[in-house]
Amino acid sequence: MNIELDLALEVIQAAKEKAAEIGIPMVIAIADAGGNLVAFQRMDEALLVSIDVAINKAYTAVALKLPTHELGLLAQPGHPLFGIHNADGGRIVIFGGGFPLKRNDEIIGGIGVSGGSVEDDVLCAMAGIEHFKDFDR
Repeated sequence: MNIELDLALEVIQAAKEKAAEIGIPMVIAIADAGGNLVAFQRMDEALLVSIDVAINKAYTAVALKLPTHELGLLAQPGHPLFGIHNADGGRIVIFGGGFPLKRNDEIIGGIGVSGGSVEDDVLCAMAGIEHFKDFDR
């Protein structure tokens, strides 16, 4: 099962609305259950570096089946996944803003948000996730 394009666009819209509310232009990416990009938007004036970061946050959340901030804790020196950010061609992101999207405990996609502080990225991603959770199919 994969996230549908229409729902992915709605999740992006919810994240964009939160970004506009806090006044920070963001890049928002949605990946499917295989980590493939489904939908992507870069708000005007969002940082160019945030393009790859957002896409890779969504990918990481799907590929490792956990939020990127949780992975970051496991990837610190002395912890079990130290060095994982070098895996998979450098696509693995170990700081907040990426989350798996689940339906009935099955990962159907991931969201990645980049453009502000980690806290801002997480806040906007959570707005998208809340919309996703409210969507009943």
